Amino acid sequence: MSLNERKIQILQAIINDYIETAEPVGSRTIAKKYNLGISSATIRNEMSDLEEMGFILQPHASSGRIPSDLGYRLYVDHLMQKKELGSEEQRYLQSVIARNVGQIDYLLEETAKALSALTNYTTIISEPVSRRTRIKQIRLLPLDSTAVLLVIATEDNFIKNHVIQMGEAPEEERIFDIGLCLNQVLQGYSLQDIDTSVINRLRTELYEYREMVPHILKAIESTMRSAEKVQVHMSGTKNILAFPEFSDIQKAKSLFQTLEEKDVLVTLLESGQSNDIQILIGSENSVQGMKNCSVITATYKMSDDTRGTIGIVGPTRMDYSQVVSVLHGMVSNMEKVLKNLADGNQNT
Repeated sequence: MSLNERKIQILQAIINDYIETAEPVGSRTIAKKYNLGISSATIRNEMSDLEEMGFILQPHASSGRIPSDLGYRLYVDHLMQKKELGSEEQRYLQSVIARNVGQIDYLLEETAKALSALTNYTTIISEPVSRRTRIKQIRLLPLDSTAVLLVIATEDNFIKNHVIQMGEAPEEERIFDIGLCLNQVLQGYSLQDIDTSVINRLRTELYEYREMVPHILKAIESTMRSAEKVQVHMSGTKNILAFPEFSDIQKAKSLFQTLEEKDVLVTLLESGQSNDIQILIGSENSVQGMKNCSVITATYKMSDDTRGTIGIVGPTRMDYSQVVSVLHGMVSNMEKVLKNLADGNQNT
């Protein structure tokens, strides 16, 4: 059975109507609204074929049809018309970015709010994280007679303090020298760069205090792992309640519980890290609590190595074309600002 032009027109009509109304679509509705030049009987026959092929479903015996996940997939891959952002929407997105330049966490918080307001869906944004976090500076400070304070800062301006206990702490002048040595050996290195040769050099340079080396390496690993942890901003979770698909209390509760789990959200966003917009529809989603949702993600870059992800979550009948155009617009605006911000930080 082939998917001919007539079947494609009917499938597109069902999807467009269902996205707009959330009501199953019957043959008479298609005949009246879409002027396909064929009778209701012919439309019914074609709908039966589309159902047999798995592109549409009949939720109730006496009702019309709704798109299946497979139907939506065909739609977003081949049938969806690209929408252009209106001038008012473009100005709004630009103003959100312009108001919050220089404060990344606040910028992402406001961006999440803006996207959920524009789309009426739920927005999740991860903060930009470097794929290879590097050491910017290490400082060693005296604490007391048996301990020193190790301060590690990454190039992303993440700072973490570590107390290193010793039998007897070095004198303050030696502590300063050890700190200089650590910077000379490790500055600019990522965790992946610290191999056996680097560790051996540290042991040689710090031979008198070689018992510190394992503690220093452990502190560096802890800092780098923490710096690479993804922070997530979310807005518009209550928007889900406006959709009839989630009028069922258990279904809505399951989704809300999923959205409260940070690790799940991070997994969701990381699965969407690619160079283009990615659309996961219903059952394609690996997150169990979101099988009734579609998730559209887009990656934004602060630099070649530093990137984050924006995710829009809605029902499977979401307005895919609108969301894709909004995401394209937001990513374009964000990347211009974040690149300038990154360049400014590197020059200071």
